[in-house]
Amino acid sequence: MAASPDLGRPVADFALPGGVLDGDTFVRRDYRLSERGGHPLVLAFYPGDDTTVCTKQMCSYSSGLETFTDLGAEVWGISPQDVDSHEAFARKYDLRIPLLADTDRSVAQAFGIAARGIGVRRSVFLIGSDGALHWKHVALLGVTFQPVETLARELAALKAA
Repeated sequence: MAASPDLGRPVADFALPGGVLDGDTFVRRDYRLSERGGHPLVLAFYPGDDTTVCTKQMCSYSSGLETFTDLGAEVWGISPQDVDSHEAFARKYDLRIPLLADTDRSVAQAFGIAARGIGVRRSVFLIGSDGALHWKHVALLGVTFQPVETLARELAALKAA
């Protein structure tokens, strides 16, 4: 397993298929990290669609979306399920954040969080507008997740720096 990117260092570009619920339409497209230049990005890796803790986490981030957008940030959820699974998950819980499909776990491997048995470790990475990694949290067990308030505090500190 690769090590996660170092704090303060640029994060390697990647592209993943995904989609976001916009009204009643699930808009599918490819998401590329380099397209987010100039704005902070929260990458929230989670083990699986429609599972107990993952559902609470993604619902929390989706309902707290205004907190992130007020700080100029976007949130991308990333898991090993395919885009069809993400669409069903987004529709079931009215999730309004992009959900990306890392089906081969190549991005999870690049971030050092691929894990046997569960696919990926629950992790959050904050990438600054400069494209560098500024904060990360990798869960050992994954039964809890970083709350919106913690991420907002870290984003605000990043913005103030």
